[in-house]
Amino acid sequence: MHIGKWAGLLSIFWLLLSGYIEPLLLSFGFLSLVLVLIVLKRMDDVDKEPVLVSINHKTVHYFVWLIVQIAKSSFHVTKLIWGGTDKLTPKLAKLSIDTASPKHHVLYANSITLTPGTLCVDVKPNEITVHALQESSVDSLGEGEMERKITETLGEKK
Repeated sequence: MHIGKWAGLLSIFWLLLSGYIEPLLLSFGFLSLVLVLIVLKRMDDVDKEPVLVSINHKTVHYFVWLIVQIAKSSFHVTKLIWGGTDKLTPKLAKLSIDTASPKHHVLYANSITLTPGTLCVDVKPNEITVHALQESSVDSLGEGEMERKITETLGEKK
């Protein structure tokens, strides 16, 4: 059953990214999808740990929130670039992580990196190293809103 969910999710993702609905490109997309599903099935058979697709309202809420944060950061970085380099205050900082799950760490690090102006440099069990174009970006990450949202989405706090 989870192969069908992956097929649907990957098909929608491919259509959103390509934007083309022509027979030749649809056939290439279909062949790519079949190849990915075959590899996924073989991986599931080998490691006996199928990766389940679970999209609920919390996941959708988090990704909508993240897209809004990405848009806000994009405008902020654009203003920084147009405003000159005197407003840049680059900072490299280590932030503590309260969650124990590797899923939390991965989602947190990727969310930081997706947000313009910030970059996750290193992830350790209890901390994450972040580089930011402005010190205020690190300070806002230190407040923990993004980490709280991830914990609300995935659950499982320490």
